[in-house]
Amino acid sequence: MIIDVVTIFPAMVEALLMDGIVSRARTAGLVEVKARDLRDFTDDRHRVVDDGPYGGGPGMVLKAEPLFRAIEAIVAERGAPSAVVLLTPQGQPLTHAMAARFAQMDRLILLCGRYEGIDERVADAFVTDEVSIGDYVLTGGELPALVVMDAVVRLVPGVVGDEESVTADSFVRGLLDHPHYTRPAVCRDRAVPDVLMSGNHGAIEKWRARQRVARTRDRRPELLHGADLTREERAALDELLKADAEAPASQKQ
Repeated sequence: MIIDVVTIFPAMVEALLMDGIVSRARTAGLVEVKARDLRDFTDDRHRVVDDGPYGGGPGMVLKAEPLFRAIEAIVAERGAPSAVVLLTPQGQPLTHAMAARFAQMDRLILLCGRYEGIDERVADAFVTDEVSIGDYVLTGGELPALVVMDAVVRLVPGVVGDEESVTADSFVRGLLDHPHYTRPAVCRDRAVPDVLMSGNHGAIEKWRARQRVARTRDRRPELLHGADLTREERAALDELLKADAEAPASQKQ
């Protein structure tokens, strides 16, 4: 996979490439990432990339021409991208399904907005996906681009050594993950649940299934409507729903 990130702060992007999953994926030759400085695609000696908005109003807007040139240069070098992704608070919320779709692609271009955003003509001409990482506004698209990159790269085959750890993650099937514990068995007077040390794999999976369903019901109940449940998880959900229905009214408030 090849990922090109267009930004006015390439050092912010390159910082992620020094360590962690993305760094290991690059070293293994599974992913190529390049930060493209938008200022390199200007034609004035001050390397200006922004200007005031037509119609008035506060803030500045990233100019169209440098962005057009940056994308066209990447296309000339790499070939047509599989997707051009604009990071913007107006985009679709990033989901596991979206990250998995991007992970199947060969070439991505990530556009990092700044100030009030980018000239809309660039979005009209090139952008295939507009993505947000949450209902809040950041000062630029660099941090969202890093989030998207991390979420996508870890799903590229071969990047994570134990692929089962990826397929069992939260959101893969519409459920949050179950709790995890490691040694020692007791820490600060808090003990690991006995079932996890029982060696009874059937009982362990039943406990984990119940925990996944209970956590999702308590923290993100809307996910259950589209969740792909196993038989154990369906049974756990039925038990929880039955217990909810039988609970006294005072406990439901």
